Amino acid sequence: MATLFAWDGGWFGLVIGALIIGAVIGFFVARTIISRQIKKNPPINEAMIRAMYRQMGRKPTEAQIRAVMNSVNKNSSL
Repeated sequence: MATLFAWDGGWFGLVIGALIIGAVIGFFVARTIISRQIKKNPPINEAMIRAMYRQMGRKPTEAQIRAVMNSVNKNSSL
């Protein structure tokens, strides 16, 4: 009966190791999924930039819109 419930450090190490490995794998999988979603559905697009300029009372040029988009893409790279 005592050997059936014997506690040794091996099981504890395996459980902790499995938790650490699962957390690392989960982190990389979640990062990959989120980066794919952001590429499919960007948080800001050209129409939003045009609307922002209109709200400020300005008519943006295409160069200004491209500059803002490049800035957003450069700063949001994961």
